Amino acid sequence: MIPLAERLRPHSVDDMVGQPHLFGEGCAMRRIIASGQIPNMIFYGPSGVGKTTLARIIAEQSDLSLHKLNGTTASVSEIRDVIADSGSLFGSNGVLLYLDEIQYLNKKQQQSLLEYIENGKVTLIASTTENPYFAVFNAIISRSTVFEFKPVTAEQIVPAIDRAYRFLQEERSTDIHCEEGVQAFIARGCGGDVRKAINTVELSVLAAAQQEDGLFVSLESVTGLTQRSNMRYDKDGDQHYDLLSALHKSVRGSDENAALHYAARLLEAGDLLPLCRRMLCIANEDVSLAYPQIIPIVKAAVDTALQLGMPEARLPIANAIILMATAPKSNSAVLAIDAATADVRAGLSGDFPRALQNVHFDGADAKVRGQHYLYPHDYPNHWVQQQYLPDTLAGRVYYEYGANKQEQAAKAYWDKIKK
Repeated sequence: MIPLAERLRPHSVDDMVGQPHLFGEGCAMRRIIASGQIPNMIFYGPSGVGKTTLARIIAEQSDLSLHKLNGTTASVSEIRDVIADSGSLFGSNGVLLYLDEIQYLNKKQQQSLLEYIENGKVTLIASTTENPYFAVFNAIISRSTVFEFKPVTAEQIVPAIDRAYRFLQEERSTDIHCEEGVQAFIARGCGGDVRKAINTVELSVLAAAQQEDGLFVSLESVTGLTQRSNMRYDKDGDQHYDLLSALHKSVRGSDENAALHYAARLLEAGDLLPLCRRMLCIANEDVSLAYPQIIPIVKAAVDTALQLGMPEARLPIANAIILMATAPKSNSAVLAIDAATADVRAGLSGDFPRALQNVHFDGADAKVRGQHYLYPHDYPNHWVQQQYLPDTLAGRVYYEYGANKQEQAAKAYWDKIKK
């Protein structure tokens, strides 16, 4: 049986939901479709937000011969068949190739299209759930316009859900009654995926209780059907890295509530190990010398979480996340090592000062005999002035004390010792 989402697929832009930045009155996409001059386009965004639907609408409203391929299964020979059609009578007005999941095509397959999309014999509309600037061959990108599709909000999805229930009611010739809150719950639980929401509507009707006046869809049954459905997540895709980035930036910004939200999403997705690795990075990068004890504390929390496993792992994770988010922050160590690294990469190294070298035999031609290393522990406060950097970098300063209490205390101590 054809899924409900397919039976309800819109046939005009006016019937689509969401993407007001693309489909709103006066927006570029509407003008492009109305012009009839279709450029090469790449649709980028998550699943179920209208990429395939829009491609079909464009094909239906143009005089181009439509071919559809999927990057997961398409071969070079199939691409060549599309190209061959551009020279046939069937494709005399031009060929529109809709290529879904283009990121799965290898470089050779993508290159086979270049000549034909450049001379206009083939118009390409490609879609991808991955960032096209990483997943698509640069030459394809340079010949196309990228349009980003965004997750559809719950408010935008509710009308599509209402339409789906009306459609099923007419199709089944029976009344369908929904408990209050059903539509809103489905809209919130689909994670911005319109297709998932409509298919949930179909499942809810199949699971509905038969009553004298028709079918009754309860909130309890819908809750079971949409369990975890809002977890739009791909461990190898943008969502994975976006979540880790959002967590990191929330901790850095000292927003413990946002940090806990993103940590919870990672845990629910089963991504404990990447979460632990990112927490170790945050401790060293963003809290660091403002609260040096944070590093062994987070390491202990991570070790405990990995030993416990889920669901108990959430407890040490939460403790460490809150502690890092509410701790004072310093990136002085990051800036210092990056500055030192920049000098090394620029070739600013030089010989070791003689005092720092391992003990060497002084030949007869040695200009300076003996190592002349001053042992700091032999001096008051375990410090003595001597040069440690190479001559070419003498006096260079990489580390600047942060403004936090911990680093300022260290600065005051050494200012007093070093005068």
